[in-house]
Amino acid sequence: MAYLVLGNGKIFEGTRIGARLDRIGELVFTTGMEGYLETLTDPSYYGQIVTQTFPLIGNYGVIEEDFEGESTLFGYIVRELCDTPSNFRSACPLNDYLVARGIPGLCGVDTREIVRITREEGVMNAMICDEVPSDLSAIRSYKVENAVDSVSGTDRSLHPADGEERCHVALIDYGAKHNIIRSLQRRGCSVRVWPARTSAEEILASGPDGVMLSNGPGDPKENTYCIGELRKLIGRLPVFGICLGHQLAALALGGDTVKLKYGHRGGNQPVRDLSAGRTYITSQNHGYAVLADSLKGIGIESFRNANDGSCEGMEYPEKHCFTVQFHPEAASGPRDTAILFDRFVQRMEEMKNA
Repeated sequence: MAYLVLGNGKIFEGTRIGARLDRIGELVFTTGMEGYLETLTDPSYYGQIVTQTFPLIGNYGVIEEDFEGESTLFGYIVRELCDTPSNFRSACPLNDYLVARGIPGLCGVDTREIVRITREEGVMNAMICDEVPSDLSAIRSYKVENAVDSVSGTDRSLHPADGEERCHVALIDYGAKHNIIRSLQRRGCSVRVWPARTSAEEILASGPDGVMLSNGPGDPKENTYCIGELRKLIGRLPVFGICLGHQLAALALGGDTVKLKYGHRGGNQPVRDLSAGRTYITSQNHGYAVLADSLKGIGIESFRNANDGSCEGMEYPEKHCFTVQFHPEAASGPRDTAILFDRFVQRMEEMKNA
């Protein structure tokens, strides 16, 4: 037996899965019915213990082709873990993957109650452990820090376009998911990946037709260097930001962000397109939101969450920049908003030919 100890003192008893080590993290939940591999390999979960709301996890095993990046989450909580996966693409059971990647976890716990607590009290810290600590101060004081620096490597690789090249994109890697690159390649874009701590001057000197700001983990306000460099980039050429990239662009242009009570994580988040008047179901993974009112006179709110009214997208017409909070590239999620990549390519071509 092992335990999940919440910062509010609540204790859940379960069975160990994954690596046998104790770890503290920020406890969050995701509502996806599928896509657990994409969740486990999304760098945006750095520093967090993830609870899956769907009761059975692991039924199609581990498929490396579906990975979005490196596993950076700190723990994994499920109701039931399947140890006999059934899929012709599966390489191994999910527990083998958790052990190999050093990810501790628990199964056999009441994930519904964990989610109820998180929704009512907000995101809190928790610890996976073999023995319940008498002092919870270490759990309560934990904070996700240096998140982007921890997941953005030194990669400067070039990914060629599929077929004839239409545009060249500089992708700033704050914790980028692989499918952002693939989504651009399929539309005729070659993609150069740049580490998060790359100067605006170096990126511009490489001659891109546009800049892609990726997703990533942590508090956006922590990334002061990145925000400063974006101030030099935005307005020079077309920019498209996703998730953390959306937040960093807002901060660079003088806006503000706020931490949500428990965030949006899963593939069923409704988002309203304010210009077209229709609603999309989107995939999301974030704990912070842009305050649209802080950007009045600078940008125009383009998308809004239909559940809580938080900002889901911004347009900056004079800066050739647009950003969204959700994931239009989500491989295991709704794909209706993938048209935003087409919009980005169109804007790059228009500026090239102007």
